[in-house]
Amino acid sequence: MERQKKILLLSILLILSSTIPHSYAQTYSSSFELLNHPDGSIHYRLNVMVQQSLYDYYAEKSHVLNSNADFAKFVTPYALKPIADRLWEIYTDDEDFTNAVLMITHQITYEVTVPPKYPVETLAENSGDCDIFSYVAASILKAGGLNVVLLYYESESHMNIAVNLSHTPNYVRGQVYYVTISGMQYYMAETTGGEWQTGWRVGECPDSLRNAPVQIITLENSDQSTFGQVSASYKTLQSSSISLTISPAYLTQGSIVTIAGQLSPALQNETVIIYLQVNNSPWKVLAEVNTTHNGNYAYAWSAETSGICNIRASWSGNEDYSVADSPIQTITIMSTFFIALLGVTAVLACVGIVIFFLSRQSRSTFPEAQPPEPPSI
Repeated sequence: MERQKKILLLSILLILSSTIPHSYAQTYSSSFELLNHPDGSIHYRLNVMVQQSLYDYYAEKSHVLNSNADFAKFVTPYALKPIADRLWEIYTDDEDFTNAVLMITHQITYEVTVPPKYPVETLAENSGDCDIFSYVAASILKAGGLNVVLLYYESESHMNIAVNLSHTPNYVRGQVYYVTISGMQYYMAETTGGEWQTGWRVGECPDSLRNAPVQIITLENSDQSTFGQVSASYKTLQSSSISLTISPAYLTQGSIVTIAGQLSPALQNETVIIYLQVNNSPWKVLAEVNTTHNGNYAYAWSAETSGICNIRASWSGNEDYSVADSPIQTITIMSTFFIALLGVTAVLACVGIVIFFLSRQSRSTFPEAQPPEPPSI
C-alpha cells in the first residue's frame, strides 16, 4: 500500500510539472571567411546556423570512447552536408574544396576539450581542439563526396586528417606529405591553427608529426544519421518559424496523439523533424513528416510509452530561410497500471465512505444504554 501511495504522489507531481510553460529555443550562428583558393583574392562569407533541437540531440548522445575505432562515430556527414553543398557552389576542384574546409576549422577557437564533441556541438559553441576540428573537417569532406580518414598520433596526443584527391596538391609550400591506403595516396591536412588565410594547406605537415607513428582510422563507423542538418548560406538568412499543437495533453498509454503545426514560410514538401523526450531521457527522433502545400504538417502517434513527454518540431531551413524550432510542448501519458491503481483507490474510497455512513446509521438506530436506577429503600 505504501508503494501505491508513492506512485500516486509521483504521478500527481509529474502532471503538475507538465503545466510549466517552455520558452522558445535558441539558435546558434557563426560566420566563416573563405578565399577562392589559398592564394586567391576573392572573398566569401559562409553563414552557418544550428538550431537548439539539433544541438540538444547530439549533446545528449553518448560521448564515451571505448576504443580508438570509436573516433569515427563523431564524424557526422549528413548533419554538415549543407556546408559541403555550399562549398561546391564556388569550388570546382577537390583541392580547393579541401583547403576551404581547412579555412573553416582554422577559424574556430582552439580550446582543449574533454570529452570529445560532435561537429554540431562544435559549430554551435565555436570552440574545440585537434580531434574536434578533425571531426568537423572529415564530416564536411565526406559529405562532399571525398574519401577521408582520421590520423591519430598517440605519442603526440594529436589528430588530423588525410584526404584522397584527384591530383597532387598544387598549393603545397614545400614537400607533399601523404599516407598510402590500398594503393591510393591520402594527403595530410592539419585542421588546427588560427591563421585561416596563411594556415596549413592540404598536403602540408607540421614538423612534429613528420616522423611520428600514426594510426589510420577509416570511417566505416561514422554516424549514419539521415535527419537534422545545420543551415548554410552565403547571404543573410530570413527568419522562419514553426508552430506545434498536441492533442490531447493528458491520455492513457496506447492512445493516439495528434501532433500538428505549420511552417512559416508556407513551403511544400519540406521535412519537419519531431523530437521526443520521455521523463528527461535524451532526446530522440520520433518521426519525420513533410509539409503540405500551405506549410502544414501532421503526425498521429500511438503513445506506447508512459510518463511526462516533451515534444518539439524542427525545420533545418534552406538557402533563403534560417532554421526553426517550435516551443516545447508537454503531455502526460498515464500508464495502465496507474489507471488501474486509480480505479482501485476510488473503489476503496467508496467502500470506506459506505462503511462509515452505515456505522453511523447503526449507532443512531439503537438508543444509548441508560445506567440502572439505584434500588429503593
